[in-house]
Amino acid sequence: MKTASDTKKLILFYLVPEFTLLAFTSALEALRLANQVIGDEVYEWRIVTRDGKIVRASCGLSITPDLSLTEARKLRTGGVKLDMAIVCAGRNVQDHLDRTLDAWLRECRSQRIAIGAICTGPYLLANAGLLVDKRCTIPWENYPSFAEVFSDAQASPQIYEVDDGIYTCAGGTSSLDMMLHIISEHHGPDAARKICQQAIVGTVRHRSERQRLPFSLSQDIKHRALQAAIELMSENMTQTLPLTLLAKKVGISRRQMERQFQSNTGCSPSRFYVKLRVERAKALLEQTAMPVVEVAIACGFTSSSHFSKVYRTNEGETPIQTRKPKRSKDLMASSTAMSA
Repeated sequence: MKTASDTKKLILFYLVPEFTLLAFTSALEALRLANQVIGDEVYEWRIVTRDGKIVRASCGLSITPDLSLTEARKLRTGGVKLDMAIVCAGRNVQDHLDRTLDAWLRECRSQRIAIGAICTGPYLLANAGLLVDKRCTIPWENYPSFAEVFSDAQASPQIYEVDDGIYTCAGGTSSLDMMLHIISEHHGPDAARKICQQAIVGTVRHRSERQRLPFSLSQDIKHRALQAAIELMSENMTQTLPLTLLAKKVGISRRQMERQFQSNTGCSPSRFYVKLRVERAKALLEQTAMPVVEVAIACGFTSSSHFSKVYRTNEGETPIQTRKPKRSKDLMASSTAMSA
């Protein structure tokens, strides 16, 4: 009869510079607590970085790894069984694309090793070509740019997703939920419940829970038809839906929809739709290098001049002014690196 020790699983955490510490440690603690509640070392883990050197989180804390990526790739040839590889990312993930990482992830996939991604880590999986036609999720603030760059991935607003051995979560404490799901697959739901008790977490969240409603609202929206209308708006940015059709799709009259928007959001459906499109545009301006005219088209504006006018009215600055701070920051970082 197999014991827990016989089924010990090795998980590698690949840390990208500027990774989110909360998301990483939430996942790691789930494994530590699993060992504790099960009463055996059923999980072990190693920390990997590209060059085996210290990596710094977005909060400034530094982590010393166990392995370099080269050493991690040699584990299998050395007879070590790897059960899962998890990529942990965070801020400025686009600056940390790596062909060697892409190759390793594809190797893991071809060997049917489970793959995970935490916070903005799904961006790296998609860049390696692993999320084509796969359900996945990514932090809500990174969703617009991700959806534009990787339109062949089936991105969702859920807290985590599972599809054919690929696990992705939205960061923050959702990495705990994802790991609890994985632990439940291995050791049953009772183990997950005991971990929640140890972590003083109220409940195990299901992956179908949404991260948030689009753009910050002063209060939670309880009206289901209104929630459905907002979701449809978010899914139809390039080609905006006529309000009459929108109301029909959610099963209420246009007049009812207008009243619900006014009472719950303080603005009309049309105004709310514009705010959503501007929010999406701002994210694309900050997170991608897309030309302003392409951003305008992606967010349903008829022309760049119309887009600039609406954007400035809502944000108090032009699209170009929104993009400038990031460019200045990048140039400053580049200059610092050159002088170091």
